Amino acid sequence: MSLSTLYIDYQVADFPEVLSIQSRLNIPAEIVYDIKQVYNTLSSATDPVEKGKNVLYLTRNKGAFIKTCPGTSAYTCCGYKILHIGTFCTMDCSYCILQTYFHPPLLQFFVNHDDLDIELDNLFAQKNISRIGTGEFTDSMIWEKWTDLSGHLVKRFSKQNKAVLELKTKTTNIRKLESLSHNRKTITSWSVNTDAVICSEERNTTSLSSRLKAAAQCEAWGYPVAFHFDPMVIYDGCEEEYMNVVKQIFAHVSPDNIVWISIGSFRFIPSLKQLIQKRFPDSRIVYGEFISGLDGKMRYFKPLRINLYKKIVACIKQYAPEIMIYFCMEDDEVWEKCMGFVPSDRGGLPCMLDSSAVKICGVR
Repeated sequence: MSLSTLYIDYQVADFPEVLSIQSRLNIPAEIVYDIKQVYNTLSSATDPVEKGKNVLYLTRNKGAFIKTCPGTSAYTCCGYKILHIGTFCTMDCSYCILQTYFHPPLLQFFVNHDDLDIELDNLFAQKNISRIGTGEFTDSMIWEKWTDLSGHLVKRFSKQNKAVLELKTKTTNIRKLESLSHNRKTITSWSVNTDAVICSEERNTTSLSSRLKAAAQCEAWGYPVAFHFDPMVIYDGCEEEYMNVVKQIFAHVSPDNIVWISIGSFRFIPSLKQLIQKRFPDSRIVYGEFISGLDGKMRYFKPLRINLYKKIVACIKQYAPEIMIYFCMEDDEVWEKCMGFVPSDRGGLPCMLDSSAVKICGVR
């Protein structure tokens, strides 16, 4: 999907990052003095979500760049930190929470990178290990065509030993990573799913095969890698298809270079259901056996989740018995029945993930 319009916050019009992005985009640009002007344009569209994927707004991040992952006390959280570089995504996954998280959804890229660097300096000065990623409110690598941010971040992280940067994506936009000195402090990671789910629910994304080939290439360039089975979708035959995904992962990359693999099933806030039905009329994703979870999200009936998780965990362990596997937003019962322990038995999930980062990425 290509951009059609570029809006520029008047306060950043002369920023070097803005001038650089403008030079790479051959599209109309308009200086904006009130963000409501952009919002009104999007809100009046027949499909504001689709329209928002074609419009880029360059502005400054008026809040913090580094945030704590918005977990919930009802489920085990990993203690991740978010590097808030921008919002929304050019890809179009039916299940994406960003469709309802932003009102209206808009591609925003923050250009006040001097402020970002100050926050990174403070992060690197801390004594504790930090795991931080750019893929919470956007895909980490969609910005590669227009910006040099990933290269800047990789270089910054390479010069310290207290934090790892995770770049999570469904793209294959890795070309710029080849020539960077990364010192194994950047983890290249991919969201993975079955071919059936990618085909039916993940518009404008790359194929599973392409993602895994990109992972293999990044491993060849010396980068640690990671994978995220999230959201797993339950449907007839899904167990065998997810186990096939596992098989393909280990056919492409070495278990010794995988920092972690996360597992989570499809969950959604109730208001997302109507939007999925409207924008993806052929999708069957919202018609499974769901109940309301402790966080107010609709989740698959727990025995169904556990049944699928147990099979996938066992399959992964066949290839890599010692690999770090964790559940995204699940409770102790799920951990106990699928893994045979709960995170608190091993110092807590953040401690487990930190240990894997120490082992594979060399942080200390």
